Amino acid sequence: MANKRETHSRNNQVDTFAEALATARQMQQNWLTYGIDFVNFYVDDVDGDWLETWGHDEILSNSRLDAIKEFLVSNDNVAVKIRQDLGERSLFDFAVNLEESWRISETNDRLSAVKNLLAGEENSVDTDDIRLLDLANVLLVKLAEIL
Repeated sequence: MANKRETHSRNNQVDTFAEALATARQMQQNWLTYGIDFVNFYVDDVDGDWLETWGHDEILSNSRLDAIKEFLVSNDNVAVKIRQDLGERSLFDFAVNLEESWRISETNDRLSAVKNLLAGEENSVDTDDIRLLDLANVLLVKLAEIL
């Protein structure tokens, strides 16, 4: 039974690779046929102002995200504790996810989201841990003060 699953898995991988290879070959053929205009097949707004507006994304100009980032790098006791808990995880990614969690309107759902965010993807962290819940609560209070 396990042998059939391995064979099926390998067949799926081969099929996926074959599809990717066919797509790459088609892209190369379009490039040879149409020259630089081949990009029109693959990019929606080629002639738009995307180059001029590069970097003006909402996430980069979000004042709430800026405030969260400033808080997370501050000497505030909660921010220091969060940085210690994050360890090697990206502080910027945490800030982005925290800003998204802040948009959740239901208080309990927001608390749950922040608690899970603090726990991360590690299986070793117990999301029912009281310490984690307390840190999430304190963090939400701090965010309410600064936002």
